[in-house]
Amino acid sequence: MSDGNRLPAFFRLERFEELDSTNEELKRRATRGVGEGTLVWAGAQTGGRGRRGRSFVSPPGNLYMSMLLRPERAPARAAQLGFAGALAVGEAALPLLPPAADLAYKWPNDVLIDGRKTSGILLESQATASGALDWLIVGIGVNLVSFPPGLETPATSLTASGAAPVAPETMLAKVAGRFLFWYERWLGEGFAPLRQAWLARAHGLGQPIRVRLGDGESEGRFAGLDEEGALLLESGPVRRRITAGDVFPAAR
Repeated sequence: MSDGNRLPAFFRLERFEELDSTNEELKRRATRGVGEGTLVWAGAQTGGRGRRGRSFVSPPGNLYMSMLLRPERAPARAAQLGFAGALAVGEAALPLLPPAADLAYKWPNDVLIDGRKTSGILLESQATASGALDWLIVGIGVNLVSFPPGLETPATSLTASGAAPVAPETMLAKVAGRFLFWYERWLGEGFAPLRQAWLARAHGLGQPIRVRLGDGESEGRFAGLDEEGALLLESGPVRRRITAGDVFPAAR
């Protein structure tokens, strides 16, 4: 990589033209004991996955990367690093976008531009026999030049949103650098600074939303995040804490 795209020393890059999935490749390496900071980057994926096992379309030209972490934290707390991934993508993308573009974070792990998804983040982890965290993988995909049509949550790319052109290797370095910044803050200060920065650009905050859960749907007002990163859904006097689900605008 050129000097302008140099990664922080924390990372050790493994680059591939094509993989089944950067997360899958890094999982194979994690089980063999590779160290924290291993970063797998692929030019394309043949079996990319999103949350809940959804297919993630991965043609050349976009960014597909996965980072391995081994923080000495409880597995439930490590899930907060999905917010670090969103912040990293947002801060890398924002300087490239037109001033009028609306960049927002959609709970739990998406980045939107003008209400359309341009990035998704997939966390996968493994615990030790004692229940401690063995490793955590943060997979990040960013639509730089193309995006899939016809999704339930409409998608877009940076270029379609008016962003200045950016090469995948440049975006890789920018995202990795911003992620490391938030990872180190999380290690030193906990979730509070990530929560504050994420909420400053939270999509739908204070608005009626619909949350699809494993056993149905719930509607209410998006009241924010709790101190652990769970979504707070208010329906009348009842405030519900939600740790997993998909968020959509409220039915009209």
